Amino acid sequence: MKNQIYAIPEDIMRGSGTQLFDHIAECLANFMEKLQIKDKKLPLGFTFSFPCIQTKLDESFLVSWTKGFKSSGVEGKDVVTLIRKAIQRRGDFDIDIVAVVNDTVGTMMTCGYDDQNCEIGLIVGTGSNACYMEEMRHIDTVEGDEGRMCINMEWGAFGDDGALDDIRTEFDQEIDMGSLNPGKQLFEKMISGMYMGELVRLILVKMAKEELLFGGKLSPELLATGHFETKDVSDIEGEKDGIQKAREILMRLGLDPTQEDCVATHRVCQIVSTRSASLCAATLAAVLRRIKENKDAERLRSTIGVDGSVYKKHPHFAKRLHKTVRRLVPDCDIRFLRSEDGSGKGAAMVTAVAYRLADQHRARQKTLESLKLSREQLLEVKRRMKEEMERGLSKETHAVAPVKMLPTYVCATPDGTEKGDFLALDLGGTNFRVLLVRVRNGKRRGVEMHNKIYSIPQEVMHGTGDELFDHIVQCIADFLEYMGMKGVSLPLGFTFSFPCQQNSLDESILLKWTKGFKASGCEGEDVVTLLKEAIHRREEFDLDVVAVVNDTVGTMMTCGYEDPHCEVGLIVGTGSNACYMEEMRNVELVEGDEGRMCVNMEWGAFGDNGCLDDFRTEFDAAVDELSLNPGKQRFEKMISGMYLGEIVRNILIDFTKRGLLFRGRISERLKTRGIFETKFLSQIESDCLALLQVRAILHHLGLDSTCDDSIIVKEVCTVVARRAAQLCGAGMAAVVDKIRENRGLDTLKVTVGVDGTLYKLHPHFAKVMHETVKDLAPKCDVSFLESEDGSGKGAALITAVACRIREAGQR
Repeated sequence: MKNQIYAIPEDIMRGSGTQLFDHIAECLANFMEKLQIKDKKLPLGFTFSFPCIQTKLDESFLVSWTKGFKSSGVEGKDVVTLIRKAIQRRGDFDIDIVAVVNDTVGTMMTCGYDDQNCEIGLIVGTGSNACYMEEMRHIDTVEGDEGRMCINMEWGAFGDDGALDDIRTEFDQEIDMGSLNPGKQLFEKMISGMYMGELVRLILVKMAKEELLFGGKLSPELLATGHFETKDVSDIEGEKDGIQKAREILMRLGLDPTQEDCVATHRVCQIVSTRSASLCAATLAAVLRRIKENKDAERLRSTIGVDGSVYKKHPHFAKRLHKTVRRLVPDCDIRFLRSEDGSGKGAAMVTAVAYRLADQHRARQKTLESLKLSREQLLEVKRRMKEEMERGLSKETHAVAPVKMLPTYVCATPDGTEKGDFLALDLGGTNFRVLLVRVRNGKRRGVEMHNKIYSIPQEVMHGTGDELFDHIVQCIADFLEYMGMKGVSLPLGFTFSFPCQQNSLDESILLKWTKGFKASGCEGEDVVTLLKEAIHRREEFDLDVVAVVNDTVGTMMTCGYEDPHCEVGLIVGTGSNACYMEEMRNVELVEGDEGRMCVNMEWGAFGDNGCLDDFRTEFDAAVDELSLNPGKQRFEKMISGMYLGEIVRNILIDFTKRGLLFRGRISERLKTRGIFETKFLSQIESDCLALLQVRAILHHLGLDSTCDDSIIVKEVCTVVARRAAQLCGAGMAAVVDKIRENRGLDTLKVTVGVDGTLYKLHPHFAKVMHETVKDLAPKCDVSFLESEDGSGKGAALITAVACRIREAGQR
């Protein structure tokens, strides 16, 4: 370790803050010049040993000057900013100020390097202070409940509220009144080196005035403040020739002491220094007792790192301190470890740790940067979505277009005259529902629903098509019996939430399975035919399958029943998709140019042709590669609930492998695919959730995390979910803008019916998505209406509308 000591002249100590920090910058420049490192931008640790309010590791506001400093314009200011400005004023070197620390903290850090039990720092020199490791749960001013943080006590101010008035003497009061900061740092004035010699002097003056010393004679030197130094106290209490030393010092002060005067002076020095050590020991004992209680330990083993001229140079101070502490806390095994240049070396160590952490933070931010999208990037996603929509609608390019823009043959929304009883089936995931929907019109207009949920075992999902549809029909039979309607024939709407090519309202060809389904013999087949065949195989009942619909269309229809402006449907749940009312003239796959038809976009496949590759990250690629359908549904894998947790898990693994998280230890649980469910994202991002609860979630997942780990995990969840909401918003902006342009309108008022767990349950997804749509489609006034059971109720409403139109046609 190389160092250089520079003096600070008294006129600078009491001048302006600018002068002081310019002087510090000049000393720093000279030192760097001497070491020939002025051209390098090095990290700097700044030990600033005055009472400060620290808001960050590199931000510390001076509360008040002590130790004789009086530089103006500094109190209440951030000292790091002041030194940065001084360096900038010079302009001949640059420094990265990473940490500002108190000398007491530096002392603890230095000793902690040699002894891991060191959790207290103590300075007894010109001034006095202590620090210790406190439990985070007790620090109300800092967020977080886990782990520990070093607390800079600033114990010199103990007693400023009058708590020590009963033990302060007239001499303490006189010292305080004559100090630069009366009424402040009262404890420090009782124990530290700056005042110890002065206390002895005042006692000697009083004893002389009372003719107890020096034959009642006083000298001008003895009456002058500061002429009896703390060094004199140490010399007089020295092991050898203390009495002789007292004689020499008293004679230097213009006195002619007797042997008794010298002995008495020696005794006064002893009393003053012993009181100082005892007071210091009592407060240290209180700190040790607190740490012991925090740890709930029967016996505490701890180390105190100590620095300061009084502790190191006074011949008996350290021994008296140790003895008194051990007497006051007999249930603690205490080691005192002298710091070698704690304030300098400790600051460097804090800086080294902070620099490593800052380096890790930069590395994490660089990774997360690829998931943060600018407005320009989102506008580009919107432009490409519109382009892909056009390709899907066009007869010429439809076959190769990933966004299929499938006609649904739903050409009308509810008008309020629908009525009757309808059955609805809802198949879109591992759970399957059967519903009875009663639609009423007139004064009692409304929808009454009864439903029952059935699970689909994995072996059925992965078996044959016959097994799957036989299971569905079995569930329908059970429901009809449950409702007391066995043998009744009702119109049925079938919500089938998989990519299909619809040839008519009651004919829908399954293009490909998604969401983990793999039943054989279904792809390329009409699902209505497969359902009817299974009903005939059972020979128990017959049903009129009027309409097969997508859950997104069902969502739009449900909301359309409440709001006539609803012409768009959106699902953001396990998967994601959208639909909207397109002009018939643009739906080239269906004949006719009049009116409108709902188009099922199947937007989950947006990007399957590579058009989103410049927005996809290595984590998206990893999730896609290990999915059931690699290379397919790429947009869905970036925005939907089934995959967001997996994206987060892959980022956490990457961070851990690089030593940026979980102390570089990858648990077996973290390696498990699917462990990080999207519901945990919603929980972790909840505004009311403290970091302790985030840590509890991670612990539940088998991840042993610190408070810092919890903060990082929360940030990753936020970034991944925000990107999903923004991408979804960019896609929706493309849809509403297309409707507006189709109709040649300057402005469009439209409602989007929305369903899906991610949209409904995530604390921020909906808000971010709404903001993105508003920003990217400013000419559209878009409202969002949450759907209540779009996939079930919606299917019944489409069936009701179809029956209404069919009956009108028959009439």
